[in-house]
Amino acid sequence: MPPGQAPALLQPFASLQPAPAETPAAPPKARLKRPTTFNEYLRDVGDVVHTGAVRAAASDDNTDFYTVALTQEALRPGTVYADPYGHVLMLVHREPEVDGKPGVFLAVDAEPDGSITRKRFWRGNFLFVHDPALGSSGFKRFRPIVRDRNGPLRRLANAEIAKNPNYGDFSLDPSQMKVEDFYDRMDDVMSPDPLDPVKAMSDAIASLHEQVKTRVTSVENGRKYQEKKPGEIAMPNGPSIFQTTGAWEDYSTPARDFRLLIAIDVVRGFPDRFARRAARYAVPAGKSVESVKGELQGVLTSELASRKITYTRSDGSPWTLSLKDVLDRMTDFEMAYNPNDCAELRWAARDSTDEASTCKRHAPQAQRAKMSSDYRAWFRERHWPTRS
Repeated sequence: MPPGQAPALLQPFASLQPAPAETPAAPPKARLKRPTTFNEYLRDVGDVVHTGAVRAAASDDNTDFYTVALTQEALRPGTVYADPYGHVLMLVHREPEVDGKPGVFLAVDAEPDGSITRKRFWRGNFLFVHDPALGSSGFKRFRPIVRDRNGPLRRLANAEIAKNPNYGDFSLDPSQMKVEDFYDRMDDVMSPDPLDPVKAMSDAIASLHEQVKTRVTSVENGRKYQEKKPGEIAMPNGPSIFQTTGAWEDYSTPARDFRLLIAIDVVRGFPDRFARRAARYAVPAGKSVESVKGELQGVLTSELASRKITYTRSDGSPWTLSLKDVLDRMTDFEMAYNPNDCAELRWAARDSTDEASTCKRHAPQAQRAKMSSDYRAWFRERHWPTRS
């Protein structure tokens, strides 16, 4: 008897049997909704575009970006910088060296709290390390896409970019440089002629000042958020304090403070750096390297005391700090990134001082315990942790 056919005795009743079930048709695929506003577009790409794509290996041909040579011609506006710890900056302008004053590359950078800032190239903003776990950092450009005759679209390989007269700026050299060599090379690119040592150090101090002023905005954004939503912000565990989602990502400052500590190291060490590369500078006739180094120490002390920033305390009142104050509190900035702390603590105000008298918020003890554990060593040793 064929499958599905009723026996002869039951055939009169066959019409009463339920019809064989048919396989239901697959529902039509939902069509993706095209964004109608720029904000909708940002939400769509935010789930698929991330900074890891920019840190792909420099030798890889199948990537969206390629590593460029460290020359003024290659480092033109639109070039991006892959920070090893997550940020991507884009070059927008180059100011040339003038009368011994250092040249500078200017870039823009977006922060999780929604702010967009202009930053100058220097060691405090553009971090450079070699660590396979972090990918390939450095300057990169979008990889060209071409269509061969009667063929599909494809990316140009690194070797093709190097030979192409319209580009010719691919280079693996930056990915093979030691850290000090990278920054020395960038100094030479920005300022080909010998520098006035005092102007060069003043420029480094100005860069630090700019970086601290940017932090004022970040801490203030966190203070305003806590005024509107006074609940506790959850703190991630381990390396996730540097890169996560939600309010902690938006209003904490561990990555910014990590960079700030490096920037402080750069400024404090500038006189020694001058002595190491004295041939790079225009040492005044009749003066020794050691005497100029001593002058730089004096200028450093004076400028740190004269440059100021002002932040808003918990009661809305302003409080002014000098850069010297910030440097004196350097070790306390190893634990000043928690948005559950008051603004005074985030600026490392000491207990029982007038500055700290307006503080009304403290991070939970459990969070403070984590911050003072091996987390603090990451900042003290300037060693960014990698995820296991």
